[in-house]
Amino acid sequence: MSAFSQLQAAPRQILTGELGHELQLKCPVCRAAMNGLDLKDLSGTKTCLTCGFVLSSREGIWRALAPDRQERFRQFIDEYQKVRTLEGRGSSIPDFYLELPYSDITGNNCWQWKIRGGSFRFFEARVLPRMEPGEGRGLNVLDVGAGNCWMSYRLALRGHRPVALDLIDNAQDGLGAARHYFAHLPSPFVRFQAEMDHLPFGDHQFDLLIFNASFHYSEDYIPTVSEALRCLRRPGYLVIIDSPFYRREDSGRLMVMERRAAFTRKFGFPSDSVPSREYFTGETLTELAHAFQLSRRVEKPWHGLGWALRPIRARLLRQREPSQFLIIWTEVV
Repeated sequence: MSAFSQLQAAPRQILTGELGHELQLKCPVCRAAMNGLDLKDLSGTKTCLTCGFVLSSREGIWRALAPDRQERFRQFIDEYQKVRTLEGRGSSIPDFYLELPYSDITGNNCWQWKIRGGSFRFFEARVLPRMEPGEGRGLNVLDVGAGNCWMSYRLALRGHRPVALDLIDNAQDGLGAARHYFAHLPSPFVRFQAEMDHLPFGDHQFDLLIFNASFHYSEDYIPTVSEALRCLRRPGYLVIIDSPFYRREDSGRLMVMERRAAFTRKFGFPSDSVPSREYFTGETLTELAHAFQLSRRVEKPWHGLGWALRPIRARLLRQREPSQFLIIWTEVV
């Protein structure tokens, strides 16, 4: 039985979301408040009364990149999509998306989806229940770096109200791929093309904000976390899942050098048109905790014996420390 079939057949608690919830918007250009958006509204336009910026929906995706930011990210988006296509991301088969994150039926990136699946199983079983309010009420969730929206889909199945956000909007590997999920949900979830440092939402909108294998794309973690906290209710939850973690800073720097050299050999460019941090360390977490007065909880999902033995193998071969993929979360009060 496939993972999707198992999900459909297995008994589970479904929370009942509140219908008609309105999302308050903030202009990505001048940062003024805009009229609210009903979570069921997948089309139309919203105009900023202060600067005239028009937030519009195309193909069901709300476009919230300011014109100058569109230009800034143009090369990054082009290169990212080229790399992902050559890596065999996405599929023309709907079942590919419905199986995620538990398996990759294309066979192209199985090792990565094994990590994603293991992390999500742990998160869903051990972390998310501590955040869910019970009493049949779902959470308002912002899925930052949603990619093809598999996380938003899984959360919507549990009765939560996700908003999926990403820079990439194509139908294979970006926000456009969410169309494969909508037939299996009571109603579609909202999608925004936007950037993590200029979230187009009013203050205190979400109960849970997840950086979904995306935190390392931040150019500077301080403004990224500051913007995330601005959008969280109190109490609320901030979660970082599946971004590369290293105990030592020099291991992360070496990984970045290796990665850029490998990309140049394979794709003809280093894939660094927009600088990003690309990894984080324990020191990074300590700095963020002090800057924002946050406690933190670190979870280490089990990804198999082979994965657990990687540090030992690296030491024996005198290689750099391998990355870890952890779940970091905090309750914001």
